[in-house]
Amino acid sequence: MKCYAILAAAVAASMSVQANDSAASNKVWTTSAELGAITTSGNTVGTSVTGKIDAKQELEQWSNQYIFSAFFKEDEKLENGEKVTERSAERYLISAKAAYKLDAEFDKLFVFGSYTDDKFGAYLKYTTVAVGYGTRLYNTEDKSLDVEIGPGYFSGERSTGETENGMIVRGAAAFNWTISESASFAQTLSVEYGEDNTRTIAETSLLAKINGSLQMKAAFLVQNDSDVPELKKSTDTQTSLTLVYSF
Repeated sequence: MKCYAILAAAVAASMSVQANDSAASNKVWTTSAELGAITTSGNTVGTSVTGKIDAKQELEQWSNQYIFSAFFKEDEKLENGEKVTERSAERYLISAKAAYKLDAEFDKLFVFGSYTDDKFGAYLKYTTVAVGYGTRLYNTEDKSLDVEIGPGYFSGERSTGETENGMIVRGAAAFNWTISESASFAQTLSVEYGEDNTRTIAETSLLAKINGSLQMKAAFLVQNDSDVPELKKSTDTQTSLTLVYSF
């Protein structure tokens, strides 16, 4: 419950600042929804599904972002001569960020909150809240590099049932490259450094436009925890091919 309370506070802060600003400017939303699924049959039978919703809102004084993603995998196997379906992966992520625009272009102060529920991970639950400063280090017509850094707090429940919490320093970067009118490349990285654990998440993606609103996305996601229980691996990876609809 403590994890939910922390994240709820961050989301509430984000929603409240957008409500205060909406009277002075029109809301401008940029939303993308992506979905991918793989089904196998024959000697190996299983299904895996991944999806994500990324909503960004640009107001006169605020820049807000809300993300929800999910991934699950089910495998079919023989047990005592009978076919049994067993779920081998199930992970959900929700995050919210509100950034207040400063006078200098691209400079912002932000509040960020995220919550991860991973039923088969080294950490079953992981909550992060952080505040800090963000800016753009590199900006050209087709390329940009945004970075942010600040202090925060994390709370996690390990697969062994133990709980951890403490202060962290969170840094993040996002590189975007518009290769052409129909293709773009993105690289994101976040590092949450703490005394108990350091969590690093990186995603490399390539998008190709199919039509005005529909894109194909190929992505490789890596998540690493520096301190994990025995019998658990420190690094999880996910390779995906999804359809992305933007509106």
